[in-house]
Order: sequence, then structure tokens, then C-alpha cells
Amino acid sequence: MISHPPQIPSFEIRHGVRLRFVTNAAISIGITYQNLLDTILFAASATTGFDVFASVKVRRIQVWSLPAVGGASTVSVEFSGLTAGSTGDNKLHTDTSMGIQPAYVSAKPSMKSLASNYQIASNAGAFSLVCPTGSVIDAELSFVGQYVSSTAAQNALVGATAGSTYLRGLDGKAAATTNIPPSNSIYEI
Repeated sequence: MISHPPQIPSFEIRHGVRLRFVTNAAISIGITYQNLLDTILFAASATTGFDVFASVKVRRIQVWSLPAVGGASTVSVEFSGLTAGSTGDNKLHTDTSMGIQPAYVSAKPSMKSLASNYQIASNAGAFSLVCPTGSVIDAELSFVGQYVSSTAAQNALVGATAGSTYLRGLDGKAAATTNIPPSNSIYEI
């Protein structure tokens, strides 16, 4: 028999998801936690959007890239953790295509890195990404939503329907301006 009931954890909504993006240009970019949280937005008006979730952590980033005609392509992912008091693995996860074999990277942040722990919206770097046009990027993310005031999207919405949820590029930008749009364009704006 127990002496008292077990503790109940705080109420929060958790959502683990794999989001797929396809680059429409060669990219060399740092992705922030604000960018990751801006991938899933709730429209409050035609131009104002808010993050659906309060914090995010990276479980894994996978990148595939076909070789250039008569050449090769290289992809890389790095969890640098370039924020005061935090560290990343600082390991460059990279691969280069060989013949008809695509370049492929499957990178997971180290256990004690900033990216592998829940982070709120900020300009701190989650990871860096380098890949050519036409690369497929899968971001395995875990989101947590709590009863806190929602963070406004970094970039304004254009022509959104209030009350709708939208999916944006991996860099948090709208469909018209991102080089890393989601592969499912039905819900992006």
C-alpha cells in the first residue's frame, strides 16, 4: 500500500513529428529555435501568426541529395550549440554522393547539447545545414505546448485565414520566400 497518491506531472501537450522539406535552391544556413517553432503556426488574423507550441527539441535531422550530373554533391549538418553556457557536439555530420548513390546524413544531437533539450523560441542556433538544390530534409522534432502566452511568428503571414493552422519552411519563412519549403504545400503560407 502506498502512503499517498503518486504525483501528477504538469499538464502539457506533447507532439513528436517528422516534417519533410525539399530545397528549391542550394543552402548554407543556420536554423534557430524560433525557425523550428515557426514551422507550425496558428493564424490569429490574415497577417498575424503565433507558434502552436512553446518549446522544441531536435531528435534527428536526415538529409538526402542526388549527385549533380557528371559530378558530386555534399550535404552536412552540425549541432554547434553556439550559445553561452551550452555546447553541441561540434561534429560535422557530412556525406558526398558517389556515382548514382545519393549523399545521405542522419545526424542526432549529443545528449547534453542544447538541441537535444527543449528550447523556447530564440535566435540561438539549433543546427547548421548545407545542401544543394533538390535535397530532401527530414526533421524529427518534439514539440511541447503549455499554458503560456504564445510567441508571435518571426515573419508575418500573408492572406491567412484566422483560426487556421499553417506549415511553413524549415527556416520559418512563408512559402513565397523560403528556400526550404515543406513537401506538403497544402497548409503553407
